[in-house]
Amino acid sequence: MAVLTVWRFDSPEGADRAEAVLVDLSKQQLIEIGDAATVSWPADRKKPKTRQLSGLTGAGASWGALWGMLFGLIFFVPLLGAALGAGLGAVAGHFSNVGISRDFIESVRQQVKPGTSALFLLSANAVIDKIKPALADLRPQLISTNLNAEQEEQLRAAFADE
Repeated sequence: MAVLTVWRFDSPEGADRAEAVLVDLSKQQLIEIGDAATVSWPADRKKPKTRQLSGLTGAGASWGALWGMLFGLIFFVPLLGAALGAGLGAVAGHFSNVGISRDFIESVRQQVKPGTSALFLLSANAVIDKIKPALADLRPQLISTNLNAEQEEQLRAAFADE
């Protein structure tokens, strides 16, 4: 079963540092990384910089659309105004159908602010007892939602390139 996790860090560089740690842990077979993306939000910027991590898996293309739409809902819709935001309500509803609730979206929106960063990760088979100590120096805050196998497949189908 895949797990979508969001690791929040108190600096704009924290997610990049965590990425390196998790890639190393994946080489040690302590976590399987399905795909990942980062958000870095320097304190002096109005909006964050987002980046899909490449080269981690062969599944990158289909998950790229997921990250783009999810980041749009979390970070950019509030900047675009109510009219456009209302039109994207159906998109948020679609995420809810596949295990990403509005509460999850709102929680991430409230916690990832200027001066912070976040690592968004689709993973499986994580050995939490090894991962927590490896990330301890970065003091991450973990927000997660579990996706069952059917929900993961629905996400892949919904965001696959045609």
